[in-house]
Amino acid sequence: MLSLRLKMKLNNKTLSQITVKKPDYDRGEVSPGIVHLGIGGFHRAHLAVTVDNLLAKEPDWGIIGASLRSCATADALNPQHGLYTLIEKSEAGVAYRVIASVLEVIAACDNGEQLLAKMIDPAIRIVSLTVTEKGYCHDPDTAELNLEHPDILADLASPESPRSAPGFLVEALRRRRDNGDKPFTVLSCDNLPSNGRVCRQVVLALAGQLDTGLADWIEARVSFPCTMVDRIVPATTDVDRRLLTEQTGISDHWPVVTEAFSQCVVEDDFCVGRPAFECHNIQMVSDVAAFETMKLRLLNGSHSALAYLGSLAGYETVAQAMQDNQLVQFIESLMGQELAPTLNMPTDIDLKEYQSQLLKRFRNPGLQHQLLQIATDGSQKLPQRILSPIRERLSQGLPIPRLARCIAGWIAFISCRDGTGFRFPLRDPLGDEMRQQVMAAGAAPVNQVKSILSLQSVFGDLAASEELFEAVIRQFHDISGAK
Repeated sequence: MLSLRLKMKLNNKTLSQITVKKPDYDRGEVSPGIVHLGIGGFHRAHLAVTVDNLLAKEPDWGIIGASLRSCATADALNPQHGLYTLIEKSEAGVAYRVIASVLEVIAACDNGEQLLAKMIDPAIRIVSLTVTEKGYCHDPDTAELNLEHPDILADLASPESPRSAPGFLVEALRRRRDNGDKPFTVLSCDNLPSNGRVCRQVVLALAGQLDTGLADWIEARVSFPCTMVDRIVPATTDVDRRLLTEQTGISDHWPVVTEAFSQCVVEDDFCVGRPAFECHNIQMVSDVAAFETMKLRLLNGSHSALAYLGSLAGYETVAQAMQDNQLVQFIESLMGQELAPTLNMPTDIDLKEYQSQLLKRFRNPGLQHQLLQIATDGSQKLPQRILSPIRERLSQGLPIPRLARCIAGWIAFISCRDGTGFRFPLRDPLGDEMRQQVMAAGAAPVNQVKSILSLQSVFGDLAASEELFEAVIRQFHDISGAK
C-alpha cells in the first residue's frame, strides 16, 4: 500500500506527477467543441475517451459537461479541473488512465443560463446526450413527446428557463436561430432504438408547441444522427476509489470503472462538421439500425433478464449470477433461440460470436456490475429490449417462453415481499404506480400479473394480448413457486 505522503489529488497541477497513462497533448491548447448533457459514467467511459484520443490532432473538440438533475458530478470533477481516472478491468488485469477531454462540468439545475450560454457559442458544433430513456420525456411505446410530463409542462410555461433535455435543446437552438448562427448536431448516445430519430421527434414536437417557425428551422437545419454505443460501465464505488489510491497514489473523487471492450457505430450525418471519429475506432455508417437492435436485444435485453432473475435468486452482481449454470443456460437460450432470430444483420456480422463474446463479458469478475443498477427504470427499458421482440415473434406465430420469463421476472421483482415489506428498491418513473397496483391486486399471482400487464404506457397493444398473459403467468408461477 502506498503511503499517505504519495497521495495526490488529481488536478492540473499534479497531472505532471501522475505515473499512469495520461494525455499526450497540452490541455492549454484545447478549446470546447462539444457540450454533453448527462455526464455520467457511461459518457465518461466512451465518447469522452474517444475525444481524449483525438485532441492531440484536433484540439478544438474539448467537452463541456452538464448534469441536468444533480450537482454531484460538478462538485466532484470541477475541483479536479475535469480530470478523472478511467479504470479498465479485464482478465489480463487492471489498467489506469487519466482522461482530460472534459474541461468543465455545469450543474444545470443551479446554472441553467450558464449551460445555455455554452450551448449557443458557435464554437460548439455537437451537443451530445446520455440522459437515459426517461430523459427524453416521451412515451416509450409510441416515441411521442409526453406533453403531460412535469418537466415538459414547465418548459412550455417557461421555455427560456428549461428543465428537460429536450427543453435545453429547443431553447439553445432558438437562440442560435435568433442570433443568426448555425445550429449544432444533436448526438444521442442513449440505449434506445433509433435514438437520433426519437430525439429529433421530441425536439420537433416541443419546438412546434412553442414556435412552428422554429420547428421548421430545426427540421431543415439540424442533424440528429443515430448511434449504437456499447460498453459496460458499472457504478463507481468507494472501494474503487480506495483501490485506485492504493495502486496509483491518485486521489480521484469520481473515477470511472469499465471493461476493456468498447464499440461505437455512428450515422454519418453532422450538419456543422465533426472530428475524425473514424480514426479512433468509431464505425461511421449510413444506417445504424441493425447494430443498435442487436445491442439492445442481445446485450441490454439479456442484462435486464439477469437483473431481475438474478436478484430474485439472491445474487448482487452480473458476474455472480453468471456462476449459476441454470441462469447461464437460460441467457444462452434466450439470446440464441428467441432474440437472435429477430435480427437482420449484415452478412459480415457473426451473431454467434457476438453472443459468445457477451457471455465472456458478463463473466468479468472485475466489473462488479450491480444487478440493482441494471434493474432501474424497467418500465422505460423493457419496451425496447423485450417487448419489441415479443411483438415480432407473436406476429409470426412463434413461441415466447424465455421472453415471457423476462417479463415475469420483472413483475416478480416488483411484487416480491419479505417480512418487512417489498424486498427490492424500485427506482422507476412508474414505481409508485406499479407498487400501488400490485398491492391492490392482492396475493393472487393472476391478479398481480394482470395489474402490471394492464399498464398501457408500457405494454401498449400487448396489454390486451391473451397470448402474452398466458405465457407470462406460466413463467410467473414457475418463478414464484405459486400454485
